[in-house]
Order: sequence, then structure tokens, then C-alpha cells
Amino acid sequence: MLLTIVKIALILVTLVFAATFAADYLKTLRAGKLEKANPLVIGPLGFVVNFFDTLGIGSFAPTTAALKNFKLSDDRTIPGTLNVANAIPVFFQAIFFLTAVEVEIATLMTMIAAGVLGSILGAGIVARMDVKKIRIGMGLALFAVAFVMLAGQVNIMPSSGEAIGFGGVKLVLAIAGSFVLGALMTIGIGFYAPCMAMVYALGMSPRAAFPIMTAACAFLQPACSMKFIKESAYNRRISSIVTLFGSVGVLIAFFIVKSLPLRELKWVVIVVVLYTSAVMFYSAFKKPKAGEEPPACVTT
Repeated sequence: MLLTIVKIALILVTLVFAATFAADYLKTLRAGKLEKANPLVIGPLGFVVNFFDTLGIGSFAPTTAALKNFKLSDDRTIPGTLNVANAIPVFFQAIFFLTAVEVEIATLMTMIAAGVLGSILGAGIVARMDVKKIRIGMGLALFAVAFVMLAGQVNIMPSSGEAIGFGGVKLVLAIAGSFVLGALMTIGIGFYAPCMAMVYALGMSPRAAFPIMTAACAFLQPACSMKFIKESAYNRRISSIVTLFGSVGVLIAFFIVKSLPLRELKWVVIVVVLYTSAVMFYSAFKKPKAGEEPPACVTT
């Protein structure tokens, strides 16, 4: 019953977003002001980044790199385009994983709520912190978890991470961790890989992390995207193409994740966590270009 309520709430939030997006798109189309974009270029991009996003790698960083390096969008509209374009694919991720992957409802709902609250209430706190130190700390933590997972995979040390939920102290730690990760999204640190690493470190199956992290982001991203639509700070044409092709990428990737045995899935998670650790270190030590800022409302 509670899981059904979560799904209904998620559907309602996404429908409001989709209606707002469609109305703005059609209004701009009728006015003859719709941006130009090549679907033969943007389509495969949307498919690939959302395919890997479903595996936990995240879609924002590779999409940003493609849009900037190939000059496919005005830099000013990239943050809004990232959010609007990927909101519906993330919704499909959440619905698929909530339906097919078992996770305890108390753990699911409390971690989702904590992530949402963290993004809302924690932004002011995180904004005053040293971002470089946060990224270095996150990079080290992710690397440590990946090392522990790798050691378990090659039988150097006992493997853990089989539970589908938490209780007691572990649940409290998971809720606190979700709140912190939600807050960190406001400075450009994605939710997916750190969430997978955290729940595994606490003893949960990596597979059970997928409905938690996708549902949390599926609630957050439409709300963030509505702001960009209201301010016309996004590329409508690119967003519509990525939405369509990205949704197909999510569908195909979902069946891969769903069908992978747990041991093989752990290898996927190790790669994702190590990749994200490397990105954290790179972001911490690279010299930012003039006017360069992390995209607002980064979720994945």
C-alpha cells in the first residue's frame, strides 16, 4: 500500500512537470522561436547517457561535456537543459526499479524523504562549506568502499551487502547519509554512486540501492526543472529529443540491471564507484574556467 502511494505521488509530480514542459514547448513552437537541434546527433547522445545513468553512472557530466565540447547548446541554458531533458527518463527508472526490485518500504520512504529534505534544507549549509575538501573527502570515501567491494569479490575478505533494508542504528545512519547526499547535490555532487556506496557499506545489496536513488531523484528533478521552464532557461528542442531517446535507453538498461546476478552487478557497481571517485578528485583539483559553476539541481 505504501509503495503504491509512492508510485502515485511520483506519477502526479511527473505529470505536472510533463504538462508544463509540453505547454511551453508548443507555445514556443507556435511562436516560431523553437531552437534548432539535429536529432541524429542529440538522439544517440540521449540514449547513451541515460542507458549508463540507469546503471548508476549519471547522465549530467557526460551530457554537459558533449553539449559544451561540440557547441550544441548555449552555456547559459545547459543546467536547465540537463534537468528538463532527463526528468522523464529518471521517472521511468524509478517506476521500473520500484516495481521490480525488492526493498523494505520503511527504508525506501525514509531515505527518499531524507534526500529531498537535504536538497531543500541543506543547500544553505553546504554552500558555505569548502567544496574542494568535500570532493576530496567523497573521492576517498568512494575509493575505500570500492576497495572493500573488490576485496570481497576476489575473496580477500568476506563479502557483505545482501540486505534489502535497514533497522535501528543502520537505518538512522542511512537516513542521515541520504540527507547529506541530498544537500551535496546542490553543489554538483551526484546522488547515485555515493548512495550505492553508502548502502553497501551499511550491508545492503547494491541492487536494493537502485529504487532508492532513482526515486529520490525522480521527486527532486521535476521540481527543479519547473524553475528552468518558468525562466525559459533551457533548450526545448534538445530537451525533447533527449527525453524521447533517453527513455528508450532507460528501458533497455533496466532489463540488463534487473537480470544481472548479484555478483556481476557488484562488478558494475565497483566500476561506477571508482569512476565517480576519479571524477571527484578531478573536480577537486582542476582549475575552474572563468564563470564556470556546477549545474544547479544536479541529481545524478
